[in-house]
Order: sequence, then C-alpha cells, then structure tokens
Amino acid sequence: RFAIAVAATAMALALGAVIVAASGYDAVEFVSSLVYGAFGSRANVAFTLRQSTMLILAGVAVAVAFRSGVFNIGVQGQFVVGGFATAVTILFLAPVLPTGAVGGALLVVLGVVAAMVAGGAYAALPGLMKAYADANEVITTIMLNFIASGVVFFVVDRYLRPAGASAPNTEQFPDYVQFPSLVFDSASFSVIGLGVALATVVVVYVVMARTRFGYDLVTSGHQEPAAAYSGVDPKQTVVATMTFSGMVAGLTGAVFAIMILGYYSDPSTFPRFGFDAIAVSLLAANNPLGVVPAGLLFGGLDAGGQYIGFTLDVPPELVDGVVGLVVLFVATPELFRMAGKRTGLGGDDR
Repeated sequence: RFAIAVAATAMALALGAVIVAASGYDAVEFVSSLVYGAFGSRANVAFTLRQSTMLILAGVAVAVAFRSGVFNIGVQGQFVVGGFATAVTILFLAPVLPTGAVGGALLVVLGVVAAMVAGGAYAALPGLMKAYADANEVITTIMLNFIASGVVFFVVDRYLRPAGASAPNTEQFPDYVQFPSLVFDSASFSVIGLGVALATVVVVYVVMARTRFGYDLVTSGHQEPAAAYSGVDPKQTVVATMTFSGMVAGLTGAVFAIMILGYYSDPSTFPRFGFDAIAVSLLAANNPLGVVPAGLLFGGLDAGGQYIGFTLDVPPELVDGVVGLVVLFVATPELFRMAGKRTGLGGDDR
C-alpha cells in the first residue's frame, strides 16, 4: 500500500504538471512550490504538521467506524460539536478555577473530556437510529453534520458573541489555556497536539486489535450472524462503534479549538477535516497505524496547495484540481480493492 501511495502521488503530480503547462503556467515552478510550501521552511513544516495532526485524528475517527463495518460520514459534525463543548467548558469554568499553568492544564483536560463526551453522544444518535430503527447511517450522519453547524452557529451568534464583536465568535480563551509552544515557534501548532494525535493512534490500534471490545466491534460489523451466535449484541455494538468513533472526532474538535483557534466561531468557516479524513482513512485501508503516513501526505498537500494560492498567480481552481487529482489517484486503488472484496473479485486480502 505504501508503494501504491507513492506511485499514485508521483503519477498524479506528473499529470497535474501537464495540465498546469497546458493552461499556460510554469509546471516546474508549480510542482516545486507545492513541495516547498509543505516542507521548504520551518514555518511551512509547522503548518504541514498542524494540518496533519488534525487529519490524523479525524482519520482515526473515520477508521474506527469503517473498520467495524459502519459508515460514519458525520465526523465533521462530531468535530464541530466536540470543539464547541471544549469552548463552552473553558469559558464557563475559567472564572472559577485557578489561573496559571495549573489552572490552564486543568481547563485543557476538562475541555478535552467535554469534547469526547459531546462527540460520542452526538455520534451515538445515528448509531441508535441504525441499530433500533434500521435507518441508513450514511444519510443520518450527513444530515447531522448540517444540524451541528447550524445549531452551534446560532448559539455562538446569539448567546456567546461578546458585545461589539463584528463576527460570530466567542471570547478568547485565557492566555494560559493553550498547548506549550515547543520546537516550532508557531501560534497555531504545538508538538503536544501532534503527540496527542499519535497517542490516540496507538490507543485506538491497541483497542481495536488487542482487546475483546475491539474484536467485538470488527466482528459485529462484518459478520453480524457470527457475532450474535457468540453472544455479542449487534445492536449495542453498532451504537458502541459510533460512540467510540465520535469520541475521537470530539477530541479532534478539542485540539482544533485549543491549539489552532483559541476561541470558537462560525463552524461553516472551519476546514473540512471530517470530510478529508474519509480519503485519509481509505488510503490507510482503515488501519489506525496507516492513518499516520496518510495524514502526513494529505497535510503536506494541503499546506503546499495553500502556499501556491498565496505566492503564484495560478487560479485557485487549478490548484484544487491538481490536489484533487493526487487525492483521487491515491484513494482509487483502495476503493477498487474494497469493491473487489465486496464483490468476490478481489482475491485474498494481502
């Protein structure tokens, strides 16, 4: 899979360079700027790692559900709800808790817990509907994305916007509520956030591959009759799968609110990490460990694409198209592999 990803990326960049040249732009400058934008300077590397951190976390949330045979397309909504829960927790508890490093650490922990509870509860809704009402989880999770954004926007705009603010934002978090800036001198990235993402990958992998709970999730999703015969309740397992996935998505929202924003605002302006994470998970074959290199690849493409948009006189639609080609080339082999397995034409699973 790693070789396929590297070859697909190279082919997509080559085709993208041809398209750029045919459009009348310098293809060599385009590709070199894409690479430089991702890794060419300390600040660019920090931005790449920032985007990768978010994509790794969101990708793991998607992988938990997909690996268990449940399609959670609502990670974006659970990400929004989780970040909002973090913001509300920090803003409401900050006046009653100590200030300084101790108070900041306590607020961060409480904010993260609130995000995971909120994200898990929000994901449990479509899980309950699928398990006990036979509702299609693809449709329900997609709709809940829009509901989350609309409701959070309304609450922030109506009740949490500071007096005189020109945009629907909450107040800034206290200065002591943040991840320490280590290694990279960046206001929106901390290696602590990346460490949280990598620790989450390890925990999820161990749970899914080395515990009975994880075994029940995977077995129930792919072999429901066998799981039921062995004593597993498939309906409860579906709800547990969605809840577990939503908890990771909520954690993603907490890291976004604390590490990147430092406040909360209109969710419609947020990056679409929850949707991009679907491609990340597919590239990783829904393996939590594989999400790490996949997230780094997509984070680098995102950073490079944004750099081109700021520095070159290239239409943003062309930049998005080339980046989209890379995503398509990289994700397509896994899509064909999944289709082959489901139709019986894919051979073994090696």
